[in-house]
Amino acid sequence: MSEEKKKKQSFTIISDDSTDGHGGYGGGSISLENMSAIIVDPEENKAYVDLDAMHARSDIERRVKYMNDRDEVPEPRLYWIVWVTVERGEKGPYYAGVGASELLVDKKNRRAYKSMAEHVGNMEKSLKGKIVVAHMDDKSKLILKEFLETFKDDMWENSTDELKNNLA
Repeated sequence: MSEEKKKKQSFTIISDDSTDGHGGYGGGSISLENMSAIIVDPEENKAYVDLDAMHARSDIERRVKYMNDRDEVPEPRLYWIVWVTVERGEKGPYYAGVGASELLVDKKNRRAYKSMAEHVGNMEKSLKGKIVVAHMDDKSKLILKEFLETFKDDMWENSTDELKNNLA
């Protein structure tokens, strides 16, 4: 494939729409304006928004070496990075897409594991309004559900039954 073709097929991730409809530079970009990252920590029984996770810069992701095999993380602690996309419907804003991705971290030994393909895929699914949480453990699902319910109760009420049932 020629260099010219490679350049035409690339895309850029941006935080807002810079094209204003003109289709010039930045055309075909993905806007992450309506997406947030929620960290679920089942060991601490908590969930919180961490926008630094959007760029793999959350506190739990820093100062560790990423391994290619989960077995290379000696004392793994489970976290979930949950990609949540918000849309506006007839009743108001709601959680439109939710994609959970596993993250194993061993801070003591400075090792971690995550599947980049899983993270990117679940981020994309969230952007497309899909719900991808079936692979989460029940405790983590409950923590996520309680967080989403209390963060903005009207957004939870406006959300689809699919999301509510998947987190039940």
